[in-house]
Amino acid sequence: MTAGKQTILVTGAAGFIGSFVAARLAGLGHDVAGCDNFNDYYDPRLKIGRVRALLGPLEVPCRAAELADPVQVAALFARVCPTLVVHLAAQAGVRHSLVAPGSYLQSNLVAFGNVLEACRRHHVEHLLYASSSSVYGGNTKVPFSEDDPTDAPLSLYAATKKANELMAHAYSHLSRLPATGARLFTVYGPWGRPDMAYFSFTDKLLRGEAIPVFAEGRLLRDFTYIDDIVESLVRLLFKPWTGNDGAAPHWVVNVGSERPVTVLEFIGTLERVLGLRAELDFQPMQPGDVAATHADASRLQAWVGYAPATPLETGLARFGQWYNPRSLIRPHAAPSK
Repeated sequence: MTAGKQTILVTGAAGFIGSFVAARLAGLGHDVAGCDNFNDYYDPRLKIGRVRALLGPLEVPCRAAELADPVQVAALFARVCPTLVVHLAAQAGVRHSLVAPGSYLQSNLVAFGNVLEACRRHHVEHLLYASSSSVYGGNTKVPFSEDDPTDAPLSLYAATKKANELMAHAYSHLSRLPATGARLFTVYGPWGRPDMAYFSFTDKLLRGEAIPVFAEGRLLRDFTYIDDIVESLVRLLFKPWTGNDGAAPHWVVNVGSERPVTVLEFIGTLERVLGLRAELDFQPMQPGDVAATHADASRLQAWVGYAPATPLETGLARFGQWYNPRSLIRPHAAPSK
């Protein structure tokens, strides 16, 4: 990989992870350009707020682009001419994929195919893209290792993420495109997505409303703080896998905390951080949910010398400092660490 200053395209740069990654890369002195389709899966004001608070001070542009349109993707790559691409744009949400499958096919399959083709045409030096812990499906062996089977997804969202890994491998094999799929585990923190459980739990706690708790709160989740995700992704971006013995230069890497907690334990931590007591509304397990997510992050640690380490209580305290129950938008950026 070329040393020094890089030209980097970050897709989904108005999203939760994308905005932080783009800001971090710009802070390191790279030329960063972002794009997002600013859809209404959740309130677009939050996306605009991230761009203004996190990217604006660093003068990182984030232009509107629909990656499912090959013409727009071609124009985007021609304008930016990236040497590196961080592809974080996607239709997120396991449960939403049960009711709006078409958006997942367009945003996660068609759009990703367009990005892969553009990376091939522009001889991109490394594509880092977001996969998900959802690809492990109903695996009962924990922690999840990158070598575990991932051929039985439990939701369309998970299936699209597994398909992304297969598509990237094919392009990597055929065109020698270095590509890394980061299997992300339940990311949380300031400026996060309102559809995520920790966001809605906080909102209901502060409003004095009951929190819906599925499967008696026994579901196990590997919550990973946003700063740890960003650090891991940035390190992975600048250290692509080259392959062994002529193998495709593509692989997948878990990015998770290795310290899963039950949902009830999570709520208990949130109660302590906020100084409030939760009312719980126990409900059955939802379709598409998995019983546990638990990362084996040894590959990440060995390859880039880093593994997520932020304690859950610390991360939730930072989120609580940022969160404003009266508005989706805070007037300032995330609190300093």
